[in-house]
Amino acid sequence: MSKLRILVADDEPLARSRLLSLLPKDVSIEIVGEYGSGTEAIEGIRRDKPDIVFLDMQMPGCDGLQVVSGLEPHERPAVVFVTAFDKFAVDAFGVRAVDYVLKPFDRERLETALERAAEFVNARKAGDLGARIEGALASSGALATPKAERLAVKADGRFVFLKFDEIVWVEAADNYVVIHTSSGERLMPRDTLSSIEERLGPTHFTRVNRSALVRVDQVKELQPNSQGDYSILLRNGTRIPLSRSLRGRFEKFLMDR
Repeated sequence: MSKLRILVADDEPLARSRLLSLLPKDVSIEIVGEYGSGTEAIEGIRRDKPDIVFLDMQMPGCDGLQVVSGLEPHERPAVVFVTAFDKFAVDAFGVRAVDYVLKPFDRERLETALERAAEFVNARKAGDLGARIEGALASSGALATPKAERLAVKADGRFVFLKFDEIVWVEAADNYVVIHTSSGERLMPRDTLSSIEERLGPTHFTRVNRSALVRVDQVKELQPNSQGDYSILLRNGTRIPLSRSLRGRFEKFLMDR
């Protein structure tokens, strides 16, 4: 098993020292850098390519949110924000941080954050492996569809190859996703909804809220409620809330059909 590469960025030397002292003394992790400003953190992440970064929210140069925003999606490690202020929590999860740890913290809380980050890293690697398998099979001709419209996922210790038209909808579930299939089977790979969304592509699938992705031809109705919002009714009877922020995107998708 390869080591988890960890980078720490905090403008307070004592805070960096304490965090490093509380991390497990384990052969499975490697500290690849520690930095005292946001600009240094961006440079360090690009150069050192850590799996996980513990990132202070407020630093000179640029703050933690700007560090994440300054990185391309493929450059971003699993991010754990470490800060004395809880007011940034919503913003932190808005950029898909895996955890948000308030100072002062103890060893147990830090280890919990590290476990969550490690699970995220492993899920992403599993997704990448599935994508590589899809690509290899497509290039070898083993997937005999015009556009190789299959998704490879690892669930219950096995790789499952799903045709796109077998997938009805996908929902996020903590560190997993639940893939609902047309046969009624539910698969729970350790993956992220964003990774699945990227691999399925925008031709047949669209995000309908923060936690759900649907195959558009499985939508039967858009149903209004008393608050002026809508729910999506799928052909199998499942109802899913439609996010206001995504309503325009979804309606445009239907119009384009």
